[in-house]
Amino acid sequence: MSNQPTPSTNPPLPPKSKSPSPAPQPITIEPNIDPSPDDADFDSDEFLPTGWDASSSAASTSISPSIYQHAFENGRRYHAYKYGRYPIPNDDLEQSREDMKHAMLLEILDGALYLSPIGPDPQKIIDIGTGTGIWAVEMGDLFPGAEVLGLDLSPIQPMWIPPNVRFMIDDVEDEWASGSGWDFAHFRSIALVLRDLQRAVDQTFRHLKPGGYIEFQESHGVALCDDGTMSETDDVLRQFYDLCAQALGKFGMDLNVVDKVGEYLSRAGFTNITCVKKKIPVGTWPRDRTQRLIGLYVRETAEHSLSSLSKAFANLGVSETEREIWGAKVRETLRDNRIHRYYYYYFWYAQKPE
Repeated sequence: MSNQPTPSTNPPLPPKSKSPSPAPQPITIEPNIDPSPDDADFDSDEFLPTGWDASSSAASTSISPSIYQHAFENGRRYHAYKYGRYPIPNDDLEQSREDMKHAMLLEILDGALYLSPIGPDPQKIIDIGTGTGIWAVEMGDLFPGAEVLGLDLSPIQPMWIPPNVRFMIDDVEDEWASGSGWDFAHFRSIALVLRDLQRAVDQTFRHLKPGGYIEFQESHGVALCDDGTMSETDDVLRQFYDLCAQALGKFGMDLNVVDKVGEYLSRAGFTNITCVKKKIPVGTWPRDRTQRLIGLYVRETAEHSLSSLSKAFANLGVSETEREIWGAKVRETLRDNRIHRYYYYYFWYAQKPE
């Protein structure tokens, strides 16, 4: 460890962005949780176009090698298509973190994949920002008669998939090339990384069929506490979250948009807008076994995020030594079960009018 000074414990907050005018939505909140004791280097051989839909807006012009290539930076791998647009890796470590978050959400929702009342027989389902494709694959298994399409910037999804599932390289913020008449559009951990959330919501509205549903599943990682065990002024996780918000803000992302998603849905024309807020424990302090498992998932994914955000932190000017100091502080406080932190997970869903 070098003798460089410890980073400020109170990094400045990012400037507040303008948001649409509020619209009322019904909100359900879960009960309290009980405590217990440079130039990119490319490798053209990693991804092959076999099994991928070539009709996306990116691919239809030309299936260029850059779509299937990747870049290395700070010891992590990133997708090459629209390189720099999304500062999160797509390597095996990040894919494991995403699949762990999927397992966590299954625990949060008692095994359900969604909350929208889409009925027993949806015909067309689109998963936007599909990542590893695990949600799309499980929806394909759940609804074998439906067409399920996963969209992403990175072609990292499996080739062994149900026959009713396919994947497409595309950017939801571009003009859609994935067709219309969708019964259900699913977004997970994507609202906070979109540069133009309103455009994405508007385009989804246009491409859903009348009566179709949209759903966002989004975390708001601000640490909270109900029993006074967390400092309200100098909590390490709150300080780290502020630093993350600043770092990702440099890429046009807003980590604090998730509680305002209903406003964007209302502006697009959606009705029956509903929000369910669930308290998610940070760490293994809860008494309930399921909540303790969820808290373990939160802790593990948070620890892995320290490396996943290295590119964003470097872009903010946080040195490697400072990142190591932050990492040590965050890991230590995440494992301190005397502090009973939680954050909220938001589940927004709404319907396009019939």
